[in-house]
Amino acid sequence: MASKVTIVLGVIGADCHAVANKILYHTFTEAGFNVVNLGVMASQSEFIAAAIETDAVAILVSSLYGHAEMDCRGLREACIEAGLDDILLYLGGRLVVGKADFADVEAKFTAMGFDRVFPPETLPEDGIAQLVEDLKARGLTVPGAKE
Repeated sequence: MASKVTIVLGVIGADCHAVANKILYHTFTEAGFNVVNLGVMASQSEFIAAAIETDAVAILVSSLYGHAEMDCRGLREACIEAGLDDILLYLGGRLVVGKADFADVEAKFTAMGFDRVFPPETLPEDGIAQLVEDLKARGLTVPGAKE
Protein backbone atom coordinates (compact mmCIF):
# COMPACT_ATOMS: atom_id res chain seq x y z
CA MET A 1 0.00 0.00 0.00
CA ALA A 2 1.33 3.42 -0.95
CA SER A 3 2.07 5.78 1.87
CA LYS A 4 -0.06 8.86 2.34
CA VAL A 5 1.05 12.29 1.18
CA THR A 6 1.81 14.48 4.19
CA ILE A 7 0.71 18.07 4.60
CA VAL A 8 1.17 20.48 7.50
CA LEU A 9 -1.88 22.49 8.59
CA GLY A 10 -2.27 25.21 11.17
CA VAL A 11 -3.48 28.66 12.15
CA ILE A 12 -0.61 31.14 12.10
CA GLY A 13 0.37 33.88 14.53
CA ALA A 14 -1.72 35.00 17.49
CA ASP A 15 -4.89 33.71 15.82
CA CYS A 16 -6.86 31.31 18.01
CA HIS A 17 -9.72 30.42 15.62
CA ALA A 18 -9.93 26.65 16.04
CA VAL A 19 -13.18 25.58 14.37
CA ALA A 20 -12.08 25.99 10.73
CA ASN A 21 -8.79 24.30 11.58
CA LYS A 22 -10.62 21.22 12.87
CA ILE A 23 -12.87 21.14 9.81
CA LEU A 24 -9.87 21.34 7.49
CA TYR A 25 -8.07 18.63 9.44
CA HIS A 26 -11.00 16.23 9.13
CA THR A 27 -11.77 16.92 5.47
CA PHE A 28 -8.14 16.66 4.30
CA THR A 29 -7.70 13.46 6.34
CA GLU A 30 -10.86 11.98 4.83
CA ALA A 31 -9.54 12.94 1.38
CA GLY A 32 -6.53 10.66 1.87
CA PHE A 33 -3.85 12.98 3.22
CA ASN A 34 -1.68 12.44 6.27
CA VAL A 35 -2.35 15.74 8.07
CA VAL A 36 0.03 17.10 10.66
CA ASN A 37 -2.14 19.63 12.48
CA LEU A 38 -0.29 22.29 14.45
CA GLY A 39 -3.56 23.72 15.74
CA VAL A 40 -3.82 27.41 16.52
CA MET A 41 -1.28 30.11 17.27
CA ALA A 42 1.50 28.38 15.31
CA SER A 43 4.68 30.20 14.38
CA GLN A 44 6.42 30.14 11.02
CA SER A 45 9.22 28.11 12.56
CA GLU A 46 6.74 25.50 13.80
CA PHE A 47 5.30 25.11 10.29
CA ILE A 48 8.78 24.73 8.82
CA ALA A 49 10.03 22.31 11.49
CA ALA A 50 6.95 20.11 11.08
CA ALA A 51 7.33 20.10 7.29
CA ILE A 52 10.97 19.07 7.54
CA GLU A 53 10.32 16.43 10.21
CA THR A 54 7.48 14.80 8.27
CA ASP A 55 8.74 15.33 4.70
CA ALA A 56 5.55 17.25 3.92
CA VAL A 57 4.74 18.33 0.36
CA ALA A 58 2.63 21.32 1.39
CA ILE A 59 2.06 23.81 4.18
CA LEU A 60 -1.53 25.00 4.56
CA VAL A 61 -1.77 28.20 6.57
CA SER A 62 -5.03 29.55 7.95
CA SER A 63 -5.54 33.05 9.27
CA LEU A 64 -8.92 34.36 10.31
CA TYR A 65 -8.19 37.42 12.41
CA GLY A 66 -7.07 39.66 9.57
CA HIS A 67 -3.34 39.94 10.24
CA ALA A 68 -2.02 37.41 7.75
CA GLU A 69 0.30 39.87 6.06
CA MET A 70 2.18 40.47 9.30
CA ASP A 71 2.22 36.78 10.27
CA CYS A 72 3.14 35.40 6.83
CA ARG A 73 5.74 37.93 5.72
CA GLY A 74 8.97 36.08 4.95
CA LEU A 75 7.52 32.56 5.16
CA ARG A 76 8.57 31.58 1.61
CA GLU A 77 12.09 32.89 2.24
CA ALA A 78 12.26 30.99 5.55
CA CYS A 79 11.15 27.82 3.76
CA ILE A 80 13.87 28.26 1.13
CA GLU A 81 16.47 28.93 3.82
CA ALA A 82 15.41 25.68 5.54
CA GLY A 83 15.77 23.69 2.31
CA LEU A 84 12.05 23.58 1.49
CA ASP A 85 12.46 25.30 -1.86
CA ASP A 86 9.68 23.36 -3.61
CA ILE A 87 7.11 23.06 -0.84
CA LEU A 88 3.62 24.17 -1.81
CA LEU A 89 2.38 27.09 0.31
CA TYR A 90 -1.36 27.61 0.62
CA LEU A 91 -3.06 30.38 2.55
CA GLY A 92 -6.72 30.89 3.30
CA GLY A 93 -9.18 32.66 5.53
CA ARG A 94 -10.04 36.22 6.44
CA LEU A 95 -6.62 37.56 5.59
CA VAL A 96 -7.05 41.31 5.98
CA VAL A 97 -8.97 43.61 8.28
CA GLY A 98 -11.89 45.39 6.65
CA LYS A 99 -13.20 45.14 3.13
CA ALA A 100 -10.76 44.54 0.31
CA ASP A 101 -11.02 43.31 -3.25
CA PHE A 102 -9.95 39.67 -3.10
CA ALA A 103 -7.98 39.98 -6.35
CA ASP A 104 -5.77 42.55 -4.61
CA VAL A 105 -5.44 40.35 -1.51
CA GLU A 106 -4.56 37.34 -3.63
CA ALA A 107 -1.96 39.31 -5.59
CA LYS A 108 -0.35 40.54 -2.37
CA PHE A 109 0.09 37.04 -0.94
CA THR A 110 1.08 35.47 -4.25
CA ALA A 111 3.85 38.09 -4.44
CA MET A 112 4.88 36.94 -0.95
CA GLY A 113 5.44 33.44 -2.34
CA PHE A 114 2.17 31.62 -1.70
CA ASP A 115 1.19 29.19 -4.44
CA ARG A 116 -2.54 29.44 -3.73
CA VAL A 117 -4.58 31.99 -1.79
CA PHE A 118 -8.20 31.27 -0.83
CA PRO A 119 -10.95 33.65 0.30
CA PRO A 120 -12.85 32.97 3.55
CA GLU A 121 -15.87 31.39 1.87
CA THR A 122 -13.82 28.64 0.18
CA LEU A 123 -15.10 25.14 0.80
CA PRO A 124 -12.51 22.62 2.02
CA GLU A 125 -13.29 20.41 -0.97
CA ASP A 126 -12.17 23.20 -3.30
CA GLY A 127 -8.81 23.41 -1.53
CA ILE A 128 -8.46 19.64 -1.65
CA ALA A 129 -9.19 19.56 -5.39
CA GLN A 130 -6.64 22.31 -6.00
CA LEU A 131 -3.99 20.54 -3.93
CA VAL A 132 -4.57 17.23 -5.71
CA GLU A 133 -4.25 19.06 -9.05
CA ASP A 134 -1.06 20.87 -7.99
CA LEU A 135 0.46 17.62 -6.74
CA LYS A 136 -0.44 15.85 -9.98
CA ALA A 137 1.37 18.61 -11.87
CA ARG A 138 4.43 17.67 -9.82
CA GLY A 139 4.03 13.96 -10.58
CA LEU A 140 2.61 13.05 -7.16
CA THR A 141 -0.62 11.22 -6.50
CA VAL A 142 -2.68 11.12 -3.33
CA PRO A 143 -3.70 7.54 -2.54
CA GLY A 144 -7.41 7.43 -1.89
CA ALA A 145 -8.00 11.02 -3.03
CA LYS A 146 -11.25 11.66 -4.82
CA GLU A 147 -10.63 12.93 -8.33
